[in-house]
Amino acid sequence: MRTPAPAPDRRRLGRPRVLVVEDDDTIGRHLESGLRSNDYAPTWSRTGAGALAESARSSYDVLLLDLGLPDMDGLDVARTLRARFPELLIVILTARTDDIDVIAGLDAGADDYLVKPFSLTVLLARLRAHLRRRAIADPPQEPIRLGDLVVDITARRCTVHEDEIPLRPKEFELLAVLARNVGAAVSRETLMAEVWDENWFGSTKTLDVTMAGLRRRLTDTASRPPRTPRITTLRGHGYRLEPP
Repeated sequence: MRTPAPAPDRRRLGRPRVLVVEDDDTIGRHLESGLRSNDYAPTWSRTGAGALAESARSSYDVLLLDLGLPDMDGLDVARTLRARFPELLIVILTARTDDIDVIAGLDAGADDYLVKPFSLTVLLARLRAHLRRRAIADPPQEPIRLGDLVVDITARRCTVHEDEIPLRPKEFELLAVLARNVGAAVSRETLMAEVWDENWFGSTKTLDVTMAGLRRRLTDTASRPPRTPRITTLRGHGYRLEPP
């Protein structure tokens, strides 16, 4: 039995590995060639099942995911891969323009979305912004204790009474910014700059969906302790994490 070849070492190659899941031949070829010519290492899959199989064979940094796949709903692919790979950057590519579809994609675990048709320039700018932020290493920091909630920024852990609350990457980063500024009003612009990118352009709907997910996870603990902070919406400005 022949031993399968090991997956390429991304760190050695120095090229972010991108799994493109797109059934449209024209779009798929455009993305594959555009990414390769911009120093990414793309792999193209035309089906959801193929993407799941490919992700089991190799590791990836980015998932570019079309929602309208021929064999399964792209949202199911997003949920499955988010559960398997919490740090995977997931960007949804969709022709669905209704708010509820975009929100469903972000709620399924996506970090960002682009509505078709979109330009390769915009996609590359979004990828650079996300990957740049992930490459920045923060110096070790003492855990932030807010009543029964502990936010360990260095370990990227959030616990309540030592029970860990599983947060998606952007949910944790959002909580970390609010926790660092507990009791203070934090503007939407500041949150977008800190959690996404200072040069972010386009809709900030992703902030609202991520905030809703964070609130839900903080309140959906099996037995909510009495001393946990809550997030207050400041209409027309941003949010504030209230001390317990």
